[in-house]
Amino acid sequence: MFPFVLVTSLFFLWGFAHAILDVLNKHFQEVMDITRTHSAMVQFMFYLGYFVMAIPAGLFITRYGYRRGVVLGLLLYGIGSLLFIPGERWMSFEFFLFSLFVIACGLVFLETAANPYMTELGDRETAASRLNLAQSFNGLGCICGPLIGGLLLFNDSGEANISYPYMLMGIVVLCVALIFSRIKLPEIVYAESGEQAGTASKKSGLWSHKLFVFGVAALFCYEIAEISINSFFINYVVDDGWMNARDASILLSFGGLGLFMCGRFAGSWIMQHIRAERVLLCCAVGTTVATLLIVCNLGIVSLAALFLVYVFEAIMFPTIFAISLKGLGVYTKRASSFLMMSPIGGAVGPLLMGYVADCSNMSMSFIVPLVSFFVVLCYARCADKAEVAL
Repeated sequence: MFPFVLVTSLFFLWGFAHAILDVLNKHFQEVMDITRTHSAMVQFMFYLGYFVMAIPAGLFITRYGYRRGVVLGLLLYGIGSLLFIPGERWMSFEFFLFSLFVIACGLVFLETAANPYMTELGDRETAASRLNLAQSFNGLGCICGPLIGGLLLFNDSGEANISYPYMLMGIVVLCVALIFSRIKLPEIVYAESGEQAGTASKKSGLWSHKLFVFGVAALFCYEIAEISINSFFINYVVDDGWMNARDASILLSFGGLGLFMCGRFAGSWIMQHIRAERVLLCCAVGTTVATLLIVCNLGIVSLAALFLVYVFEAIMFPTIFAISLKGLGVYTKRASSFLMMSPIGGAVGPLLMGYVADCSNMSMSFIVPLVSFFVVLCYARCADKAEVAL
């Protein structure tokens, strides 16, 4: 229970860092007078850090353990956040992007360590439910990110308080790093079965697990959908005349991301009674239909569908992650690092969605997450069939 509670706190920290990007994206459009496509470089550089650092993070954690991986991740997270202080003085978009890249490098260490660690703190049958419960606090961080960021970045005075939320993050994160550096966490040791030992001798190794390989692709597509929608939520409601950017950032916090957090809590409870694969399949159908309604531009119906997307997509990342790690044993840490390369989709998605929006309109740009959710639907169907076959 103690390691579960302690590691769960990390989920809140990186949820905050992810969600505040969505407010930062819109803020840069206004302060630096750049296009939606250009502002999407915020997400591109951030999630590029995941792609670049995922394999090194996996190797580091495999050699030095989960706790040291967490401490290094927190240090990089804190340093990158504090870099926003000189960044605000220079008001250099490129320097802000570098700071976000450093933060992302720290977060990939945290997620590569915490996600598989959480799946191992109990019975394998309840791994998806347990990870969804921990990820619910990630949702709480996602609520606080746009709320605090929106209040500080979109103010009536017109001043660019860009460094304030990141300075606060940096101080808190470095304090948490100090705590983790002074405590002991039980290290999980994987016993290698004869079957796994034989598989390890083959060149295919980890990649012979088809559901894991498909899981990497599904997580990549999920990240495209989730990050794209979050990045342009404010643009969508502002462009359609629903409200201004400041109010939209608050709606994103309590409306979209609030439902997202509730969806994870509910999903964690439901998975104690229904197989995770079946729940994922139902949610994948829900996101696909809801996103199609947004593309059709049906006014208030499309706006309601946008909030339904947050409910249905809530359980997807932790559930796909847990299902993809099933039965991997000694491959778990290495597999986790490959799965954590999937957030590069968060770099690709906003660029594609921003380009479509600039060429047409915000409603039509939702074709990008629609296609992505369809891929997740195909994965969920395969996972459900595989589990039934067992």
